[in-house]
Amino acid sequence: MAPVLVLAAHPDLRLSRVNRALLDAARSLAAEPGAAVEVRDLYALYPDYVIDVPAEQAACERARLIVWQHPIQWYAMPPLMKLWLDEVLTLGWAYGRGANGPGAALSGKDVWLVASTGGAESAYRPEGYNRYFFDAFLPPYEQTAALCGLRFLPPLLQHGAHAVGAEGLRRHVAAYRERLASYPDWPEMAELEPCPACDMPPGDRPADPMAAEKAAA
Repeated sequence: MAPVLVLAAHPDLRLSRVNRALLDAARSLAAEPGAAVEVRDLYALYPDYVIDVPAEQAACERARLIVWQHPIQWYAMPPLMKLWLDEVLTLGWAYGRGANGPGAALSGKDVWLVASTGGAESAYRPEGYNRYFFDAFLPPYEQTAALCGLRFLPPLLQHGAHAVGAEGLRRHVAAYRERLASYPDWPEMAELEPCPACDMPPGDRPADPMAAEKAAA
């Protein structure tokens, strides 16, 4: 089994049905002998929003698959998940070129979005109240992955999280657990396109003032 890192980000799991069940399934799998699954509940780890960046980067480096698991809130990720991206995916480590060379720590890995929505699938249609198919909200995720050299895998979605029945939830959680356990041996994996190349010109980001100071010294 390839190393898998599950990053779960739900602001209040007490109110969750889907994400709490998914997190429980990931934890049960991680507890099995020989399982190469690491689960990090971001809101439990960082209730003060002070992220341990070296610890998070080390966890990413250990993994081959990184899972972004969270509810969709205002058509995007919860605030702590966004802060995780802002602080962990640093210039010169995850993308671009830093003082130590190109940022390629995540290059060649996979990332998988596992998300839930409050609205039903029918709400994500041109005639629905969200006006667009759900795919229209994915480009920020896809481009974040591409800039870091991560292959963005087809998401696993649960629409209508508040209303899903017990059997539907059971099937969804079982599919999630099976995917985690069988990665990278997914039937569609060979048909997926490689991560697109996104070479950012060095001048598109300001120079590192600390690096310049060290060079001057």
